[in-house]
Amino acid sequence: MKRPLVVMALVALVGAGCTGAEEAPLASTAPDSGLAAFYGQKPDWRDCGDDFECARVQVPLDYDAPDGERIEISVIRLAASGERIGSLLLNPGGPGGSGIEYTRAARSQVSADVRERFDIVGFDPRGVGESTPVTCMSGPDLDAYLGLDMSPDSAAETTQMEEGSRAFATKCQEKSAKLLPHVGTADAARDMDVLRAIVGDEGLTYLGKSYGTYLGATYADLFPTKVRALVLDGAVDPAVSALKMNELQSKGFEVALTAFIEDCLEAPNCPFRSTTVEGALDEITALLRQADKQPLRNTLGDGREINDTWLAFGIATPLYDRKSWNVLREALKTAFQGDGTYLLRFADILLGRRADGTYTNQTEANKAVNCVDHVYPLDTPAYDKAATAAGKLAPRFGQFVMWDSLPCAYWPAKGPDPDRRLTAPGAPPIVVVGTLRDPATPYEWAEGLAEQLTSGVLLTYDGDGHTAYMSGSSCIDSAVDDYLINLKPPAAGTRC
Repeated sequence: MKRPLVVMALVALVGAGCTGAEEAPLASTAPDSGLAAFYGQKPDWRDCGDDFECARVQVPLDYDAPDGERIEISVIRLAASGERIGSLLLNPGGPGGSGIEYTRAARSQVSADVRERFDIVGFDPRGVGESTPVTCMSGPDLDAYLGLDMSPDSAAETTQMEEGSRAFATKCQEKSAKLLPHVGTADAARDMDVLRAIVGDEGLTYLGKSYGTYLGATYADLFPTKVRALVLDGAVDPAVSALKMNELQSKGFEVALTAFIEDCLEAPNCPFRSTTVEGALDEITALLRQADKQPLRNTLGDGREINDTWLAFGIATPLYDRKSWNVLREALKTAFQGDGTYLLRFADILLGRRADGTYTNQTEANKAVNCVDHVYPLDTPAYDKAATAAGKLAPRFGQFVMWDSLPCAYWPAKGPDPDRRLTAPGAPPIVVVGTLRDPATPYEWAEGLAEQLTSGVLLTYDGDGHTAYMSGSSCIDSAVDDYLINLKPPAAGTRC
């Protein structure tokens, strides 16, 4: 369930050209003469509304064969409102999250002080959104795959998971074969260095959230002397193996769910009959088991059966943002009454499903990048064993998170250097931000990444929700802004 940031879409649900000037000459030379043409591009920036400019740049499909096929990366920027230092590159996470969409919300995602001093630049990483996207399945096919019982309790259900996961991998190979080996994080990091040069910066200034922390750390490891300032918020620890990462993430959702229930039990409209945390957790367990046997009502009219898989995705989604806890209370109230529609709509946000039944390529890109980046078992019994163990540690989420990775057992492509440790020797201070009760990226991952990076500095937020910057903590925001603008990292051990 390693998925992109969902806060903006949650807020929406709760609430219900001309050519630009040419860039300055390159600030640095390309690391390889074969790449000079890419580093020397001058994009045709065009007005794309609301004071943003958009462009497309070219990068090699395969960096080992720069004279071969090229692909396009879509880029967007918002000009600095004051005296410009340079550009701040953004990535919202995922993998599979659209940096174009995220940057269009820059006025709420980046402080006014930072926007005054930096052009805010976003991009869809290769394989994502508008940047030569991975394509695999139709909307109905994705409905069927995502609606599989990801808590199989019989041989027949396990076989269905195997067949559905194999079909997903096969469809991706049929439609995106040339792209699949080249959508990994290392290639995306190399694209970022091309973007850094194109916007004229000597060193990269970057804000990455969730998976974007892995992308940023990979960049620092590849190009440590090209780092100016990196903020890695909601960190992923590259030293953690793939299935262990699933286990820890499922435990993170359990921690966040417990925090939600503790808050709920003090609220006037809490839907639980029990007055204790354990009792409320048991009620959610019972709800999932009930949906596993008899799907809940779906009033959307799209034919989907709301089983326990859709419910688990739906319950997890509002845990990303504390401001959505009030609507999670309402969604659970209707679910306890037999109607799962509200939670299904939350699941659709997490999975990139539109109201018309089509999907963004978020889910497909998520699988494509994860399966290339990491080493996964190739046999079903390994997932079965891991899911059973995760289900004991995280009873509400463990099995669903673990079985969600099964397509990687059949994936037709692997990256050149999976599961590499990232130390970035020689890089200047890199700020790693961790939230104590983050559901999707557990705090211990931030501790691990900060320790692994030679120049890592850990900044801790004692709070809830996924990622910390611009989430309501003036302490976090001030520390991050001071670092980005003035290159003053917070003192080691700073806690907000």
